Amino acid sequence: MNQSAVPDVSPATLEVVPLGGVGEFGMNMMAVSWEDTTLLIDAGVMFPDPDQLGVDLIIPDLAYVEARGNKVKALVLTHGHEDHIGAVPHVLPLFDGPVYGTAMTLALVQPKLDEHGIDATDRLKTVKPRDTVTVGPFTVEFVRVTHSMPDCVALVITTPAGVMIHTGDFKIDQTPIDGEHFDLHRLAELGAQGVLALFADSTNIDRRGFTGPEIEVIDAFEELFTSTEGKLVVALFSSSIYRMQVLVDLAAQFDRKVAFVGRSIVQNAEIAQKLGYLRIPSGVQIRDADVQNYASQDVLCLATGSQGEPQAALSRIAIDDHRWVTLGPDDIVVLSARAIPGNEKKIARVMSHVARRGADVVTENTKHVHVSGHGSAEELKLVLSLVRPRYFVPIHGEYRQLSQHARIAKRVMSGSEPKLQVLLAENGDVIQFDQRGARIAGKAPTGRVLIDVTRVGEVGDEVLRDRRHLAGDGVVVAVVAINRQTGALVGEPELVARGFVVGEGEADSLFKDAGGVIAECIDSSGVEERGDQGLMTEKLRVELRRFFKKRSGRRPLVLPVLMEI
Repeated sequence: MNQSAVPDVSPATLEVVPLGGVGEFGMNMMAVSWEDTTLLIDAGVMFPDPDQLGVDLIIPDLAYVEARGNKVKALVLTHGHEDHIGAVPHVLPLFDGPVYGTAMTLALVQPKLDEHGIDATDRLKTVKPRDTVTVGPFTVEFVRVTHSMPDCVALVITTPAGVMIHTGDFKIDQTPIDGEHFDLHRLAELGAQGVLALFADSTNIDRRGFTGPEIEVIDAFEELFTSTEGKLVVALFSSSIYRMQVLVDLAAQFDRKVAFVGRSIVQNAEIAQKLGYLRIPSGVQIRDADVQNYASQDVLCLATGSQGEPQAALSRIAIDDHRWVTLGPDDIVVLSARAIPGNEKKIARVMSHVARRGADVVTENTKHVHVSGHGSAEELKLVLSLVRPRYFVPIHGEYRQLSQHARIAKRVMSGSEPKLQVLLAENGDVIQFDQRGARIAGKAPTGRVLIDVTRVGEVGDEVLRDRRHLAGDGVVVAVVAINRQTGALVGEPELVARGFVVGEGEADSLFKDAGGVIAECIDSSGVEERGDQGLMTEKLRVELRRFFKKRSGRRPLVLPVLMEI
């Protein structure tokens, strides 16, 4: 994208452009500009739909950021969830300035940078609530909010046009587990002084009342700890540090050992312990490898896989394919997370596998084992009435949530003078504030870039059709026929390659050996695994990628197609 594609900001105009997270869930990112300074807020990812084969992450199209060039001065992060920090490694190379975030947020960003070989230690600047930093004409103040993880902040950005507030993700938890309360006092002060614009989370606007506090799950879990005669396996998001603390405390109370099972949950628990956000009493934690050395009734496993991800710990445990953790008839598996829309089938499949092991499954539909991290309607109304903005822009939600938040905001502010103006924006809308007021003044380039683990992405869904920008490694489609009853391989697998270049005469032997890898993978899988098409597809994809990397040094996109006959 060349510089002329995005018009320069005219003098004395504040320009705000949502690049993701408005009209959709995930991929949150926003650019705030005044003259020659652009400030980025968050850089998140979205997870792919099941039919987006070979795609691991979706990030915002960064053409607008590239077009602003050296005018981009800093990136400010509200908190450490993937939909707010997952794209940081892709954004960092596009500008030279600092990245501001709280200790927990930056600690979660660091491993991502390490994975991408980015050394940005000197650019990561830790801030605390009530701290302020200056970026060109902007002063950014960090205000504590409560959410489903520690160290979350809203942003108060003082600009030459006035004060804008970006809430980040929040709920108003009056009994926070870490004792750190939502700084409602500061929001009220700012509201009294005058706020130009409020950009607020709309995720749960369609839920009435108030969202429950994190401690609300304790009663249900106490009941489970009391009644479970075997192992207790709780699947949760690896960033749910507060939920981990609740469960660790209950484990200590009921004399159970705690094992963290799954790479991301082990990593996040270590980070949280190091920073003092997760406190595990001495002698309570054990390694997953030690689980088999204890009686089932003495163990609690905290595992990844609450969304039914095929390679996550719970999925492996459910099909009896985990190295250390198995399930038996007295065990209970708890899904302590909401089902992200689109994941229902995968979750149901895992629950069926758990049932085959004889274990019981508990979800938020049967017991109160999960509370949301986002404020419901009454909390969103409270923030509006405290801030009393001149302009309101709902963010973080699909268009129906944004629209409902807009209606409720008008109701809350019906008696205000001057009358509240709501700007219902979508990704790419150029929102301008100046002396004449506020308006949506045009469209900036936006879109999606689909990323697979080769760390090469392409703008838009074309990546699934021809992967033009992945010509270096290409694509290999493996068509595999399996017997519907036994799951056994039928005939020879057929491999078709496009854009995957190997030496002359090597292709035949390479694809013949790849067929052997497929046959071996299927033969070594259990009957239950073979009957699970989603699981076998993912298993074949992983094995073939590993094989092609080892034999050819390349990482083609591998698309296994399983046909039952």
